[in-house]
Amino acid sequence: MLIKNAVLDRIVAGEIDTLFRRQKRPTVKTGGTLRTRIGMLDIVRIDRIELDEISARDAKRGGFASVDEVVAELTQKPEGDFYRVRVRLGGPDPRDELRDRAALEPDELDAVRASLDGFDRRSPRGPWTRPFLTMLAERPHVRAPDLAESIGWETKPFKENVRKLKGLGLTISHSPGYELSPRGRAVLAAIG
Repeated sequence: MLIKNAVLDRIVAGEIDTLFRRQKRPTVKTGGTLRTRIGMLDIVRIDRIELDEISARDAKRGGFASVDEVVAELTQKPEGDFYRVRVRLGGPDPRDELRDRAALEPDELDAVRASLDGFDRRSPRGPWTRPFLTMLAERPHVRAPDLAESIGWETKPFKENVRKLKGLGLTISHSPGYELSPRGRAVLAAIG
C-alpha cells in the first residue's frame, strides 16, 4: 500500500488515522504492519465497505473535508472493492536500528552471510550480493538507473535486490541512490 508523504506527515501529526482504498484485493491485513518513510504503521483494522457506509466522521479521520471528497477519490479507479483502513504509528522501522549496529557477533555475521548466500543461490543471474555491496560502497548516492545500467541490469530488478540488502540492514536509501550502512560496511569488510 503506497501512502503519499503528505498523508504520512498528517498521520505523524495525529490528524489522520483512516485510509481509504479501492483495490481488487487488500494488500494489508488487520493486525499487520506496513513499512513507511515515517516508520512502521500498525494496521488496526481493515474493512470492505460500500460507498454509502462512509460517514462524515470517517471522512474527517481520513483527512477529507467531506464524504463526497472520499467518494470522488475512490471512484477515480474504475474497478475494485472499497476498503477503510484504520492505522496508527507502530514505532521505528527495525531496519533503521539494525543498520547502525556495526559490531556483529560471529553468529550474527554467519546469519547475514547465509542470507546473502541464499540470495545468490536463488538468483537466475548468479551471485550478485557481494558485487552490489562493493558497488554501493564505491559509488554512494549514484542514481539506481545509472548503477543498474553500469552492470547491464534493468532498474527494477536492481532496485528489488538492493531492497533485499536493505532488509538485512546493509544499505541506506537516499535521493538519489544508496550507500552502505555502518552494518553494511562491517559485513563487506568481514566477507570481502
